[in-house]
Amino acid sequence: MHVVIMGCGRVGASLAAALERLGHDVAVIDRVQDAFRRLGSDFHGQQVVGMGFDRQVLVEAGIERAGAFAAVSSGDNSNIISARVARETFGVEHVVARIYDPKRAAVYERLGIPTVATVPWTTDRFLRTLLPEGVATSWRDPSGTMALLQLPLHEAWIGRPVRDLEQATGSRVAFIMRFGTGVLPEPKTVLQADDDVYAAAHSGTIGDVTALAARPPEEED
Repeated sequence: MHVVIMGCGRVGASLAAALERLGHDVAVIDRVQDAFRRLGSDFHGQQVVGMGFDRQVLVEAGIERAGAFAAVSSGDNSNIISARVARETFGVEHVVARIYDPKRAAVYERLGIPTVATVPWTTDRFLRTLLPEGVATSWRDPSGTMALLQLPLHEAWIGRPVRDLEQATGSRVAFIMRFGTGVLPEPKTVLQADDDVYAAAHSGTIGDVTALAARPPEEED
Protein backbone atom coordinates (compact mmCIF):
# COMPACT_ATOMS: atom_id res chain seq x y z
CA MET A 1 0.00 0.00 0.00
CA HIS A 2 1.14 3.54 -0.72
CA VAL A 3 1.13 5.73 2.40
CA VAL A 4 1.63 9.50 2.51
CA ILE A 5 2.92 11.07 5.72
CA MET A 6 2.73 14.80 6.34
CA GLY A 7 5.41 15.90 8.80
CA CYS A 8 8.95 14.57 9.18
CA GLY A 9 9.51 15.16 12.87
CA ARG A 10 10.42 12.31 15.20
CA VAL A 11 6.96 10.74 14.94
CA GLY A 12 6.73 11.08 11.16
CA ALA A 13 10.21 9.67 10.60
CA SER A 14 9.58 6.76 12.97
CA LEU A 15 6.23 5.99 11.32
CA ALA A 16 7.80 6.10 7.86
CA ALA A 17 10.55 3.68 8.89
CA ALA A 18 8.05 1.30 10.50
CA LEU A 19 5.83 1.29 7.42
CA GLU A 20 8.79 0.56 5.15
CA ARG A 21 9.82 -2.35 7.35
CA LEU A 22 6.32 -3.74 6.87
CA GLY A 23 6.76 -3.55 3.10
CA HIS A 24 4.70 -0.46 2.32
CA ASP A 25 5.56 2.27 -0.18
CA VAL A 26 5.98 5.60 1.68
CA ALA A 27 6.12 9.26 0.72
CA VAL A 28 6.97 11.90 3.33
CA ILE A 29 6.06 15.58 3.04
CA ASP A 30 7.70 18.38 5.01
CA ARG A 31 8.08 22.08 4.36
CA VAL A 32 11.74 22.00 5.52
CA GLN A 33 14.27 20.07 3.45
CA ASP A 34 16.56 19.52 6.42
CA ALA A 35 13.81 17.59 8.25
CA PHE A 36 14.35 14.57 6.00
CA ARG A 37 17.70 13.87 7.65
CA ARG A 38 15.67 12.14 10.39
CA LEU A 39 14.75 9.43 7.88
CA GLY A 40 18.29 8.13 7.72
CA SER A 41 20.13 6.51 4.86
CA ASP A 42 18.03 3.33 4.99
CA PHE A 43 14.86 5.11 3.90
CA HIS A 44 14.00 4.41 0.26
CA GLY A 45 10.69 6.26 -0.03
CA GLN A 46 9.84 9.59 -1.58
CA GLN A 47 10.71 12.93 0.03
CA VAL A 48 8.57 15.91 -0.99
CA VAL A 49 9.23 19.48 0.12
CA GLY A 50 6.11 21.60 0.54
CA MET A 51 2.95 22.22 2.55
CA GLY A 52 1.02 19.05 3.26
CA PHE A 53 -2.34 20.58 2.41
CA ASP A 54 -1.23 21.93 -0.99
CA ARG A 55 -2.94 20.00 -3.78
CA GLN A 56 0.08 19.86 -6.09
CA VAL A 57 2.37 18.79 -3.25
CA LEU A 58 0.00 15.98 -2.36
CA VAL A 59 -0.25 14.88 -5.98
CA GLU A 60 3.55 14.82 -6.21
CA ALA A 61 3.61 12.60 -3.12
CA GLY A 62 1.25 10.15 -4.80
CA ILE A 63 -1.93 10.96 -2.90
CA GLU A 64 -4.07 9.85 -5.85
CA ARG A 65 -2.95 6.25 -5.37
CA ALA A 66 -2.54 6.34 -1.60
CA GLY A 67 -4.42 3.93 0.61
CA ALA A 68 -3.57 5.84 3.78
CA PHE A 69 -2.58 9.33 4.90
CA ALA A 70 -1.15 10.42 8.27
CA ALA A 71 -0.84 14.06 9.32
CA VAL A 72 1.72 14.23 12.13
CA SER A 73 3.26 17.70 11.87
CA SER A 74 3.61 19.94 14.92
CA GLY A 75 0.60 22.09 13.96
CA ASP A 76 -3.00 21.12 14.72
CA ASN A 77 -4.40 23.34 11.97
CA SER A 78 -2.03 22.00 9.32
CA ASN A 79 -2.76 18.43 10.35
CA ILE A 80 -6.52 18.72 10.21
CA ILE A 81 -6.59 20.72 6.95
CA SER A 82 -4.32 18.26 5.17
CA ALA A 83 -6.29 15.31 6.57
CA ARG A 84 -9.55 16.79 5.30
CA VAL A 85 -8.04 17.42 1.86
CA ALA A 86 -6.79 13.83 1.70
CA ARG A 87 -10.20 12.47 2.73
CA GLU A 88 -12.59 14.84 1.00
CA THR A 89 -10.69 15.83 -2.15
CA PHE A 90 -8.74 12.67 -2.94
CA GLY A 91 -10.93 10.06 -1.23
CA VAL A 92 -8.14 8.38 0.75
CA GLU A 93 -9.74 5.57 2.74
CA HIS A 94 -7.56 5.57 5.86
CA VAL A 95 -6.78 9.04 7.24
CA VAL A 96 -5.59 10.05 10.70
CA ALA A 97 -4.44 13.35 12.20
CA ARG A 98 -2.38 14.01 15.31
CA ILE A 99 -4.02 16.70 17.46
CA TYR A 100 -2.56 18.31 20.58
CA ASP A 101 -5.74 20.10 21.67
CA PRO A 102 -8.23 17.46 22.98
CA LYS A 103 -11.20 19.80 22.50
CA ARG A 104 -10.37 20.21 18.83
CA ALA A 105 -9.94 16.46 18.50
CA ALA A 106 -13.57 15.90 19.49
CA VAL A 107 -14.78 18.33 16.82
CA TYR A 108 -12.69 16.71 14.10
CA GLU A 109 -13.86 13.23 15.08
CA ARG A 110 -17.43 14.41 14.44
CA LEU A 111 -16.29 15.57 10.99
CA GLY A 112 -15.20 12.01 10.27
CA ILE A 113 -11.45 12.50 10.69
CA PRO A 114 -9.94 9.99 13.14
CA THR A 115 -7.48 11.72 15.46
CA VAL A 116 -4.80 10.84 17.96
CA ALA A 117 -5.06 13.30 20.85
CA THR A 118 -1.46 13.38 22.06
CA VAL A 119 -1.92 14.83 25.55
CA PRO A 120 -4.63 12.45 26.91
CA TRP A 121 -2.93 9.44 25.32
CA THR A 122 0.47 10.35 26.79
CA THR A 123 -1.08 10.99 30.20
CA ASP A 124 -2.65 7.54 30.22
CA ARG A 125 0.65 5.91 29.25
CA PHE A 126 2.41 7.66 32.13
CA LEU A 127 -0.30 6.53 34.55
CA ARG A 128 0.09 2.93 33.41
CA THR A 129 3.82 3.12 34.13
CA LEU A 130 3.69 5.11 37.35
CA LEU A 131 0.66 3.36 38.86
CA PRO A 132 0.66 -0.25 37.60
CA GLU A 133 -1.83 -1.22 40.30
CA GLY A 134 -3.61 2.11 40.43
CA VAL A 135 -6.11 4.08 38.42
CA ALA A 136 -5.17 3.87 34.75
CA THR A 137 -7.66 4.01 31.91
CA SER A 138 -7.84 1.35 29.22
CA TRP A 139 -9.18 3.85 26.69
CA ARG A 140 -10.04 7.54 26.50
CA ASP A 141 -12.04 9.33 23.82
CA PRO A 142 -10.18 11.94 21.72
CA SER A 143 -11.71 14.86 23.64
CA GLY A 144 -10.50 13.43 26.95
CA THR A 145 -14.06 13.59 28.31
CA MET A 146 -14.87 9.89 28.69
CA ALA A 147 -12.69 7.04 29.88
CA LEU A 148 -12.95 3.26 30.03
CA LEU A 149 -11.34 1.66 33.07
CA GLN A 150 -11.23 -1.64 34.93
CA LEU A 151 -13.00 -1.36 38.27
CA PRO A 152 -11.36 -2.87 41.39
CA LEU A 153 -14.46 -4.48 42.90
CA HIS A 154 -14.91 -5.13 46.60
CA GLU A 155 -15.82 -8.77 47.21
CA ALA A 156 -19.18 -7.70 48.63
CA TRP A 157 -20.33 -6.79 45.09
CA ILE A 158 -20.33 -10.49 44.15
CA GLY A 159 -23.92 -11.62 43.74
CA ARG A 160 -25.21 -8.09 43.15
CA PRO A 161 -26.69 -7.00 39.79
CA VAL A 162 -24.81 -4.68 37.49
CA ARG A 163 -27.46 -1.97 37.91
CA ASP A 164 -26.57 -1.62 41.61
CA LEU A 165 -22.90 -1.04 40.77
CA GLU A 166 -23.78 1.51 38.09
CA GLN A 167 -26.12 3.42 40.42
CA ALA A 168 -23.59 3.44 43.25
CA THR A 169 -20.62 4.60 41.15
CA GLY A 170 -22.32 6.76 38.52
CA SER A 171 -20.58 4.79 35.78
CA ARG A 172 -21.82 2.50 33.00
CA VAL A 173 -20.55 -1.07 32.86
CA ALA A 174 -19.38 -1.55 29.28
CA PHE A 175 -18.39 -5.21 29.40
CA ILE A 176 -17.23 -8.00 31.73
CA MET A 177 -14.42 -10.46 31.15
CA ARG A 178 -15.66 -13.75 32.64
CA PHE A 179 -13.54 -16.92 32.41
CA GLY A 180 -11.59 -15.35 29.54
CA THR A 181 -14.69 -14.45 27.52
CA GLY A 182 -16.16 -10.99 27.00
CA VAL A 183 -19.74 -10.56 28.25
CA LEU A 184 -22.04 -7.67 27.32
CA PRO A 185 -24.04 -7.26 30.53
CA GLU A 186 -27.65 -6.27 31.08
CA PRO A 187 -28.73 -4.29 34.16
CA LYS A 188 -29.90 -7.52 35.80
CA THR A 189 -26.65 -9.41 35.08
CA VAL A 190 -25.26 -10.69 38.39
CA LEU A 191 -21.60 -10.06 39.21
CA GLN A 192 -19.58 -13.20 39.83
CA ALA A 193 -16.30 -13.98 41.55
CA ASP A 194 -13.23 -13.32 39.38
CA ASP A 195 -15.17 -11.04 37.00
CA ASP A 196 -13.06 -8.29 35.44
CA VAL A 197 -15.46 -5.36 35.14
CA TYR A 198 -14.80 -2.52 32.67
CA ALA A 199 -16.85 0.64 33.05
CA ALA A 200 -17.21 3.92 31.18
CA ALA A 201 -17.08 7.11 33.24
CA HIS A 202 -16.49 10.84 32.91
CA SER A 203 -12.75 11.53 33.16
CA GLY A 204 -13.18 13.89 36.11
CA THR A 205 -14.92 11.19 38.16
CA ILE A 206 -12.47 8.31 37.72
CA GLY A 207 -11.05 8.59 41.24
CA ASP A 208 -14.51 8.65 42.84
CA VAL A 209 -15.81 5.79 40.68
CA THR A 210 -12.81 3.63 41.54
CA ALA A 211 -13.09 4.38 45.25
CA LEU A 212 -16.81 3.57 45.34
CA ALA A 213 -16.32 0.27 43.50
CA ALA A 214 -13.57 -0.71 45.93
CA ARG A 215 -15.96 -0.29 48.90
CA PRO A 216 -18.77 -2.65 49.86
CA PRO A 217 -22.20 -1.59 48.56
CA GLU A 218 -24.36 0.41 50.92
CA GLU A 219 -27.30 -1.53 52.21
CA GLU A 220 -30.75 -0.06 51.70
CA ASP A 221 -32.83 0.73 54.78
